[in-house]
Amino acid sequence: MGLGVCVLAAPEIVVGAVIVLGVVVVGVAIKEELDAYEFRHAYPEEAGTSRGTKVASREAEAQRKPKPQPEPAGQDWQPPVPPVLVDRTRRASCEPVPVPRATKDVPHNECADWFPPNRYPGMDVSVDGIRFDALQVGVRVLWEIKTHRFDSYNGFIQEREIENELNQLNKERDVARACGYDFVVGVSTAAHRLALLAQDSTFKVVVTGCKR
Repeated sequence: MGLGVCVLAAPEIVVGAVIVLGVVVVGVAIKEELDAYEFRHAYPEEAGTSRGTKVASREAEAQRKPKPQPEPAGQDWQPPVPPVLVDRTRRASCEPVPVPRATKDVPHNECADWFPPNRYPGMDVSVDGIRFDALQVGVRVLWEIKTHRFDSYNGFIQEREIENELNQLNKERDVARACGYDFVVGVSTAAHRLALLAQDSTFKVVVTGCKR
């Protein structure tokens, strides 16, 4: 209340008070800075620790930030290519697949089931798209069975028959060997066997004895 009365009574006193207060504030700031200066010189290790802590904090923060990854050049980068399975298609095509009989010739089909004997009775076997009369039980052997009456044909017909059979048998044997199978030809008579071997002795030909 006294100060208020003085201010109202004499405004020039207010100006003086402001000047005095400003000097006091500046003096306090100078005093704090001097104290801090003396502290740094008196205890340099503590001041250094304080500064080091701040620097370490900045470094830790920088390490936490993910570093940008360099983008691959458009001409050098190639998308990953999955490994190619070699010969998968070939192996699948070589699997024996039972299929319905190609012929309704009952004696022929019975011989194909009985003699090797056939792993799939009543069925032909398809390997790589080629039909065989039988796949022998327990072994990798494919069979072609012939039961027609070869001995009853005249010489000319026998020659044509052997020629046609060899064209068929060569194709079947090639597929069988390519897929890892053995190949055998079954014929009803010894004369038929000798006629085939006379033209190509590399075939395996056996006499089944099957009758018509």
